[in-house]
Amino acid sequence: MNANASLNPLLDFSDLPRFDAIKPGHVTPAIDMLLEQNRAVVGQLEAPMQQVRWNNFVEPLEDATEKLGRAWGIVGHLNAVMDTPELRAAYNENLPKITEFWTALSQNLALFEKYKALKTGADYATLSPARKKIVENALRDFRLGGAELPDDKKVRFADIQEKHAALTTKFSENVLDATNDYALFIEDESQLSGLPDDAKQAARATAEKESRPGFKFTLHFPSYFPILQFADDRALRETIYRANVTKASELGGKPEWDNTQNIAEMLKLRDEESGLLGYKNFAEVSLVPKMAQTPEQVIQFLQDLARRARPFAENDLAELRAFAKNELGIAALEAWDIAYASEKLRERRYAFSEQEVKQYFPESKVIDGLFHLVQTLFSVEIKPDAAAAWHKDVKFFRIEKNGQLVGQFYLDLYARSGKRGGAWMDDARGRRHLMHGIQTPVAYLTCNFTEPAVIDGKAKPALFTHDEVITLFHEFGHGLHHMLTQIDELGVSGISGVEWDAVELPSQFMENFCWEWDVLQHMTAHIDTGEPLPRGLFDKMTAAKNFQSGLQTLRQVEFSLFDMHLHYDHDPYGGKTVQEVLNEVRHQVAVLIPPAFNRFQNSFGHIFAGGYAAGYYSYKWAEVLSADAYSAFEEAGAAGDRIRLAETGLKFQTEILAVGGSRPAIDSFKAFRGREPTIDALLRHNGMAS
Repeated sequence: MNANASLNPLLDFSDLPRFDAIKPGHVTPAIDMLLEQNRAVVGQLEAPMQQVRWNNFVEPLEDATEKLGRAWGIVGHLNAVMDTPELRAAYNENLPKITEFWTALSQNLALFEKYKALKTGADYATLSPARKKIVENALRDFRLGGAELPDDKKVRFADIQEKHAALTTKFSENVLDATNDYALFIEDESQLSGLPDDAKQAARATAEKESRPGFKFTLHFPSYFPILQFADDRALRETIYRANVTKASELGGKPEWDNTQNIAEMLKLRDEESGLLGYKNFAEVSLVPKMAQTPEQVIQFLQDLARRARPFAENDLAELRAFAKNELGIAALEAWDIAYASEKLRERRYAFSEQEVKQYFPESKVIDGLFHLVQTLFSVEIKPDAAAAWHKDVKFFRIEKNGQLVGQFYLDLYARSGKRGGAWMDDARGRRHLMHGIQTPVAYLTCNFTEPAVIDGKAKPALFTHDEVITLFHEFGHGLHHMLTQIDELGVSGISGVEWDAVELPSQFMENFCWEWDVLQHMTAHIDTGEPLPRGLFDKMTAAKNFQSGLQTLRQVEFSLFDMHLHYDHDPYGGKTVQEVLNEVRHQVAVLIPPAFNRFQNSFGHIFAGGYAAGYYSYKWAEVLSADAYSAFEEAGAAGDRIRLAETGLKFQTEILAVGGSRPAIDSFKAFRGREPTIDALLRHNGMAS
């Protein structure tokens, strides 16, 4: 550890982040020093060279930028999971400087010319395939970063990047602030008829923390969704639904958190950026580094999926309306009735409830079952490990193969105030070869599940819904992609350099195991009796697996088409509003139209704050790949051959997980499957095969 690191923990790159020592006051000095060091390195590399080689050009640039990326990654992670006014201020103070540096780097003509010289030089033929891919990606990214623009347009391009970064941050902050601000207090327990005990216990505990009587509900998913799903009081459901779908909008009650103008500004900036780069629209820019070739191809894929799903969705809705009218006395089904009526119909048809299933999924058993599966599939060991963390609830683990450390991960499972909603995986550091050996990858795995309830001073284990178990497996799939890589080049190891519309393949692949009897036996134990999930209940769950899959598929297609059209053929300077674009898409593909006050787009963080702009279709695109990949395991399992199953796991690890972004994703898929992907397995898994 050098002197700077001992004084400022953000500058200590010797091992894991020192979360117990990092304070908001460390951010600006650390970032300023790293930016100064990076600019000095860039200045040296801009100078004329006799011959551009990997070790005299790419390596020193990578060494410098990795440190900056890791330090800023820690700051960004803390900003997402432990938001405080002091940290937010430090983050926002440094975001423009960071954005300016990366934009200037991506536009640096001298560096661009050196990458071109490396590509055409004599040494290029001797580079490994991974290093060649990094050079190709760099040349592509320089072009997308505006390196070929004239100087005056470079200035404007940089200005766009800085403004856009500030807007995405503001978008996220508005959603978080609106979520944290909302509180619904209920003192009369009879109003909560139908609500499960654990949801009431959590709400009571939340109220007690504020020394308030009764129950407190918030807009964090584990708090509000049980009301929509279980509360008999229709007015209560409407209240929480309306609050959730109008947050961060002009209808949310706090004008300073309204994201409407932020969205409009972002779309204008993206449109201007695409024009500067010589593209017709931002969708074309977004697709350059992806598997899909054109916006038209994506739209055709989504419309085809919508066409196939629509008859199933129409049938789902007709059944739900008839059931709500005849059995629940709800003559006109409203948006706040959907989850409630659906849960009642599911209970009636399949004779079980989500709440019944939840009792079999205590946290410790689920985690053990997940680890057991991963260890079996990929011949690794997962062990508890020790590291400083940002919150007392965070756990830390290591993955070993043949006794050697291959990766580590932080597990942050529970929702809390100051933590961004949703679930995600992010990398703390990537795998790369260093002088002293291999730097092993480290991942953040973040979810927002209900924390363990404390009853009479005793903590009960957290219970997960089956959907939450699926979410956990999904994020762990991303983590495996990052941690089980065998590529030693930072730019294409793990998830780095993987096409955005293929990066969901391992995550969605892992979800399938949540429906396997052999797997669930290892990861269930009733909270009171310790008994594993009964076969009868599992069979009911399996029968209900594709319950309303038509509606769910159309919902994802709706979001994806909305995103693509916003960035493809919507004129952000025209008279049509974003809401009108969404309405048109819904008119085309949806069978369920939300109420006019619904402002879903104002908290659609994936495309306005999460890197999925003109890329939300990736979930469905990658689901085709993941379902097809998983069918190889189904085929091996159907053969009843444990050896063949193990061989399939090894092949998936070798051809998909291990290679990271070192080759095109389609090549990795074909190496694993032996052919091009088909949509058949996806339709079959969703109960929509002809």
